[in-house]
Amino acid sequence: MAYTKKAQTFHRKSGQRSALMKSLARSLVLEERISTTEAKAKALRPMVERLVTYAKSGTVANRRLTKAKLGDDEAVKKLFDSIAPRYVDRKGGYTRIVKRTLRGSNDARKLAYIAFV
Repeated sequence: MAYTKKAQTFHRKSGQRSALMKSLARSLVLEERISTTEAKAKALRPMVERLVTYAKSGTVANRRLTKAKLGDDEAVKKLFDSIAPRYVDRKGGYTRIVKRTLRGSNDARKLAYIAFV
């Protein structure tokens, strides 16, 4: 029986796709606002929101889980020390996606910003 796929593949193999999401998540944590395609922003949102939820508790186990997902000590430190304390009273919805009107240069891809609220 054919079941619906849970995630978009972006025409990439699984290793390339996980490296893409890890790179986008790292950039978002370090820059706090990035511009990407709308589809990638929508795929990135659940991952980043889960990482912020991990960082809110601040345990060593959650720090290690976050390190495994981001792969960068600097990004983990920023997430736990400066980003997560902002959202202690918030239950979810840490990121926002804003669609851009400007299209890509040579194709019709939809561009968007993803940023922390």
